[in-house]
This record gives sequence, C-alpha cells and structure tokens, in this order.
Amino acid sequence: MRLVGLRHESLPTLDACGRQLAAAARFSETLSAFAPGAFFPKGLYRYTSHERANQHEQECLVRAMALLAQQRMQTP
Repeated sequence: MRLVGLRHESLPTLDACGRQLAAAARFSETLSAFAPGAFFPKGLYRYTSHERANQHEQECLVRAMALLAQQRMQTP
C-alpha cells in the first residue's frame, strides 16, 4: 500500500487558537476555488444503470477539466 500525504489531527482545546482558525479559513478558501469547476451541475439525476452514472460522471469531469484548461490558457 502506498501512503500519500500525512495529516496531523489537532485535539480540541478549551482555549481558542488563531492558528486553527487560519487553517480553517485557508481550507474554506481552497474549496471555494473549486466551486466554478464543480464536476456535477446542480440538479437531480436518475440513471438506469451504474454504467450510465459512471459515464455521466466522466463526461462532467472532462467538461470541468476542459473549462479549467481554457481558463488557464486565457490567463497570462
């Protein structure tokens, strides 16, 4: 098995910690950057099979990657 990354969980404390608040803010900012390139458009999807669901997931991923590549090409 291959270990990718290492995360150190912080224990709850009685006192507020600015470091943890800053880390949470960075995490939130990172997640919000992914929002425009969300894989699935909002909506309700019903699939007739798992294969069709997987195919739709791949199509959405390809569209999101193409959109990201296009945005990066336009940015100097």
